[in-house]
Amino acid sequence: MKRKALIVILFVGVLLGGCSLYKTAVNLTRLQFKLGKVSNFRLTGIDISDKSRLSDIGAVDVMRLSSALLNKNMPVSFILNVEAKNPNDAKGYGATDIYIKRFPWKLLINNKETAHGDIQTPFKVPGTGGFTTIPIRVEFNLLKFFHDNSLNDVADLVFAIGGKKGSSSNLKLIAEPLLATSLGDIQYPEPVTIINKNFK
Repeated sequence: MKRKALIVILFVGVLLGGCSLYKTAVNLTRLQFKLGKVSNFRLTGIDISDKSRLSDIGAVDVMRLSSALLNKNMPVSFILNVEAKNPNDAKGYGATDIYIKRFPWKLLINNKETAHGDIQTPFKVPGTGGFTTIPIRVEFNLLKFFHDNSLNDVADLVFAIGGKKGSSSNLKLIAEPLLATSLGDIQYPEPVTIINKNFK
């Protein structure tokens, strides 16, 4: 549905700007996204990216986490890498670079909204069939949303996301890309839901 709406918006722009822009407009509708790996995960300042379980953390840091749990203040920070793909594999259409000017997003963990933000600088997605990685900086108080969990439950959650064998499968990013094009800035008509299973 959102692709059809975007095509309509672009078609109007093409009519106003000239039919020579038609192929560029078509390529813009084909931008795809997928969640990549989580990196640099820190829990209350403790780097867990090379750890798999609570027992991998030293006794002093476990006490630090226990204190954070009692105080209901357990800050987490990490980089969520979003892969943006510009396929340009349609016959008869040349490669068109796409610039993502803004990327307002909100993050869901286990379908619970936790954080929001935007990119700080624009990103170019080359029209070569490859993908560009957009690093999303995420920071929030984990216990604001998972305050009923025990320390073991919290540990299981963060190691599943940002630990040594972690993945972004528990995450979902909802974004509203703003594209900078030769037709002018173009806002996606609907939010895009991005997961780690496939480009969408």
